[in-house]
Amino acid sequence: MHTSQDLRQAEAVRLDAVSKIYGQGDSKVAALRGLSLGFADGTFTAVMGPSGSGKSTFLHCAAGLARPTSGRVVVGGRDLSGLDDDQLTMLRRNRIGFIFQAFNLLPALTVMENITLPLQLAGERPDKGLIRTVVQRVGLAERLGHLPSELSGGQQQRVAIARALVTRPAVVFADEPTGALDTRTASAVLGLLRESVDNARQTLVMVTHDPVAASYADRVVFLADGAFAGELLRPTADAVAARMTRLGAWEDDNQHQALAQPSGGRY
Repeated sequence: MHTSQDLRQAEAVRLDAVSKIYGQGDSKVAALRGLSLGFADGTFTAVMGPSGSGKSTFLHCAAGLARPTSGRVVVGGRDLSGLDDDQLTMLRRNRIGFIFQAFNLLPALTVMENITLPLQLAGERPDKGLIRTVVQRVGLAERLGHLPSELSGGQQQRVAIARALVTRPAVVFADEPTGALDTRTASAVLGLLRESVDNARQTLVMVTHDPVAASYADRVVFLADGAFAGELLRPTADAVAARMTRLGAWEDDNQHQALAQPSGGRY
């Protein structure tokens, strides 16, 4: 039988009562409201919600890119609130991988140079065997000398995935990684992400708006108005789409009620 402490130790990422407020006075906005979530080692979680639900803020706080106003974030057993900026940078470099919709590749570097850049920044010697494996997994073996401008959008995203995986991060955060891709390419990219969880036992947390993308995950977490709004295990695209439809309707009703309150009643 697992104790609560055992379960906590099995979590790659933990958010406890995390709130994030932007602005001051009458203009302040609560992007996250006391959010508590855990993400187990070696699992694939999709995070979804209507526009303005706090998905991007959640991702930035969970990955140590932004500090919460209150609450705490724990990654790999380390409480991020106790780390200074240099320590946070080192944690992100050694423990976390990032995949963004915009790819964020350096245009003057080749595919191989972009993939190995995190290792060079960390002063680590590249593991040629690992690099060869990652490159083969993402299907870029014939493109290593090309520049990003010579690649399709799907190929550029594959470079971004390889760059995120080559440091063997414990956790990979992905922000709409297939948002700019066609259906066929998106399916291939999602298959690669699924494989990184199944084969390498990495933890993947992906923000997406796409029910089909979410169906590749083990679990879908829903946010609404900066708070936890439910989850689905072993999701299907149809089930996710139905939940999102209901969630959007719920949020619309909530916003109408808020607008009917006196000024300042919502925050």
